Amino acid sequence: MRELAYYEAKLEALREILAADERVHFITEIATGFLGLSARRFQFNEIAKSFPDRVISPPISELAVCGLATGAAMAGLRPIVDLITASFAFEAWPQIVNEAANAFYMSGGQTRAPVVFHLLHGLRGAGAAQHSHSPQAMLWNCPGLKIVLPSSPRDVKGLLKAAAASDSPTVFIDHVLLFEYKGLVPDASEVIPFGQAEIKRAGADVTVVATSLMVQRSLSVAERLAKDGIDAEVVDPRTIVPLDLETIMASVEKTGRVVLVDECHQSCGVAAELAARIAEVGFDRLKAPVRRVATLDVPVPFSPPLEEFVSPSETRIAAAIRAAAR
Repeated sequence: MRELAYYEAKLEALREILAADERVHFITEIATGFLGLSARRFQFNEIAKSFPDRVISPPISELAVCGLATGAAMAGLRPIVDLITASFAFEAWPQIVNEAANAFYMSGGQTRAPVVFHLLHGLRGAGAAQHSHSPQAMLWNCPGLKIVLPSSPRDVKGLLKAAAASDSPTVFIDHVLLFEYKGLVPDASEVIPFGQAEIKRAGADVTVVATSLMVQRSLSVAERLAKDGIDAEVVDPRTIVPLDLETIMASVEKTGRVVLVDECHQSCGVAAELAARIAEVGFDRLKAPVRRVATLDVPVPFSPPLEEFVSPSETRIAAAIRAAAR
């Protein structure tokens, strides 16, 4: 095992994926989606020089790029498209949700579209309304897409490898504020299958189901609350399509209390869907109402204090866990 930063594990996975399969092409405008900060770009440049025919920097046109990648995937290639900020996917929405997502179904199983769309979601600090979207719930409402939300260096590497090998169109959603988190990554190549949630912290009092950056925030809160005698279990679905509801419900069975933490807006978000599914199959196991901690239903403000107020902050997470535990 080695300790790597999140972005290091992701770049290592990309290098290994390109080396292992000549069908993989990486399409990126400026690589900031994969790197987060331009200061790291020299590391990406090494990859680009190693695979000059398969690392492509097209003009800025998300609709055209995603259409090109979807068509190439249908023709037998395995493109990975870096769309950078998640809201830029709105420019290519028809290609992602109405072409790639539907190709297999509408062809009667004759056409596959093994393309990966990479996005950076969430509140990153003064991103304002147009650069702070978390569209995973919108994408979940479009059948045909796999949706991946890693939260650790080990997960981002193993899940990116699974995404590159998948025969289904996959939306791989990162958070820029995860990039500096460090964690242990296996020396040997590891592919983490879709649909396998992980218990990030075992506990007995409250189940906290969190995604992406919210996993790290929830773990931080859980460690603090443990000093006050509240033992929170943190469950990371890792993928929401497919969703490992069995692991989530096993935790709910144990604790009887649930807090859902996600950076989508509260209405119709990932936390809302998880709350509905938990209530449908496990209402009789609950000792308290399900609580949600999500971004408030307003456009995300540019002002840092206002952004903090609307965000699923550690303060709000802690308050929700305390309320559930009572």
